[in-house]
Formats: sequence, C-alpha cells, structure tokens
Amino acid sequence: MSDNWDDIAGWWVDLVRDDPTQSTDTFALLAELVGDSAGLTLDLGCGEGQGMRLLGGPVIGTDLSFDLLARAASAGPVVRARLPDLSWIRPGSIDRAVAVGIFDVLEDHVGLFSNVARVVRRGGHLVTVMNHAVATSPGSEPLLDPDGEALWRWGSYLAAGSSPQPAGDRNVDLVHRPIGELLTAAAETGWRLERMIERGPSPEAIERLPGFHGQAHIPSLMGLRWSRESTPVESRTANGSSATRRRQSRSGLWSAGSSGTGGSTNSSVRHDGRRSR
Repeated sequence: MSDNWDDIAGWWVDLVRDDPTQSTDTFALLAELVGDSAGLTLDLGCGEGQGMRLLGGPVIGTDLSFDLLARAASAGPVVRARLPDLSWIRPGSIDRAVAVGIFDVLEDHVGLFSNVARVVRRGGHLVTVMNHAVATSPGSEPLLDPDGEALWRWGSYLAAGSSPQPAGDRNVDLVHRPIGELLTAAAETGWRLERMIERGPSPEAIERLPGFHGQAHIPSLMGLRWSRESTPVESRTANGSSATRRRQSRSGLWSAGSSGTGGSTNSSVRHDGRRSR
C-alpha cells in the first residue's frame, strides 16, 4: 500500500459520494453478506467511516490516513495502522471483520488473511467486498461486437499483478489476483467460505455512469463471507488454547504497546505505539 493516503483523501471522499459502484452498490453487497453476524466488528481500511455507520453496533475502524480517520471517528473508535499488521489487537477479541476495497490495494493478501484469523474468534466472520477479479486483470476492458453487445476482454487474468489507476493527482496500484489464488489463501489460513456473490453494475450506477451501459451482465464486484475455523497451528495446540483465551479475554482488546488516544482534532484516533508518525 502507499505510504501516504492523506494526499488523496479528498479524492476518495468525492469518489464515494459520486460513484455508485463505490458506495451504493458496494455497501448494499456488504449489508447482504453481513447478514445475521453480530458482535464487536473491525472495519479494515475504514476510510471515512461509511461502512462503520452502516454496520452500527460496537465497531472499530482502522486506516492509514489521518484525514479519513478524522472523518470516521464520529462513527466509533479508530486506530491508525498499516495493514496487514494487526499486532495491536489481542488474539480472538473480534467477532467479525469487514474489508471493503482493501484486497484491491494490498499486495500481501496472505498476511491479511492470517492476521485477521488471529484476532477474530473461532466461529467469527470475515466479510469482504472488492472489485471483481475479471475487472482488475491488467489489460482487461469492455469490447463492443458489431451488433453493439458489450463483451469483456479478460486481459492477463491468470497471472497476479497490478496496474496503475488514476487517483486524484497521482496513481494507485490496483492489485489483481485470480479468484482461485484468493480462495486458496483464505482456506490455508483457517477460513471456510460460506457465501460468494458476484454482481454487475446496478441500474443506478449505469444511469449515473453511462460508460457502464450494456454491462449489467458483466461482473464488476464480488463479495465473500468466511467463517473462522481452526488454523493448523491451533489444531496442534488445542489442549492448551482454552486457558490462554480465557486469560486474553480478561486482559481487554488492545495488545501491550498500543498508545493512548490522540489530540483534540483526532480525539478518538488511537495510534500504534510501535510506529512513528
């Protein structure tokens, strides 16, 4: 991920407001996948807090941008940290985690799956919404056949990679990986897939953005819901894990080393104590 998202925070807020595929479509899919899961929620890459407000209940947001966290702080406590690092959270202290758009910009997806599995309790959930893999493939694009039907060029779908995408005054690398690579990484880190949904642009998105005309049948988003199962390490140490979890649950959520709250502007922003600003 980029070292600094504050310089494009304004661009992101405008994009969420003006592009239905980044707001209405995305969060409608998130709400459907969250379903009846409940409890303490961790919003990974919470941005300006739209997902936190949608989820309601006890929710903690984390992001890299101070500017976006300042906006999200009105929806709940927020923490500035660089994903996939979640070392500031105690093991098994989270009931569910959500990640909207994070896998699109994060190269270390295996690390994120593994670290989220550490902090989410067994039986808890991870819900993700991201650009569909056919849309992130380098070289992929819509095509029109002679009859005017919209088709899709797959590009370099089978090879993981990235491609620069304009974001305000600079570019952000959009990360691509085949769906099989994503699902395998999740399974190997203790996640069981419960549901996967693929969606094309909604009628509202097509009306707002005419470039999507004729592409309702082409997937643009995918959402996945996993349940947390035992990791291989936990399976080997099951006999001693219960007492460990009881001790952790009495110690609270934050790991040793996380600092107190920030100043008056970001009074609800907690910083990772091991990371300099």
